[in-house]
Amino acid sequence: MALSMDLRVRIFEARQAGEPTAEVAERFAVSPAFVRRLIQRHRETGSLAPSAARRGPAPRLADRADDLRRLAAEAPDLTPAEVRDRLGVEVSALTVWRMLRRLDLTFKKSPSGRPSRTARTSPGSGPGGGPR
Repeated sequence: MALSMDLRVRIFEARQAGEPTAEVAERFAVSPAFVRRLIQRHRETGSLAPSAARRGPAPRLADRADDLRRLAAEAPDLTPAEVRDRLGVEVSALTVWRMLRRLDLTFKKSPSGRPSRTARTSPGSGPGGGPR
């Protein structure tokens, strides 16, 4: 999580006042590398604000979000593998599932209901397999 602007300004001002990087880092409970990067960011951009850029690669199905929403509305009982097959994309079912989660889309194979009441299917533990 990004540090507050107030803390960033105090770190920057302490470093600008001549306090060594290690002492500034210890006083504000941050790493020396963070102090150096903050000074570098100010030197390069003139700002102390954290980068707004998203880290990591873009989701592989980001451009198919509308198709995923449409499929979820038309057939909410499809599994992620079935959604992948209908879209005709070369990704894993897990990738589809993650994108569905990112879009807040849910799917369910069968409606919720009371559990069925069936008879015991395994033999008992007494002699001959019967109940004791």
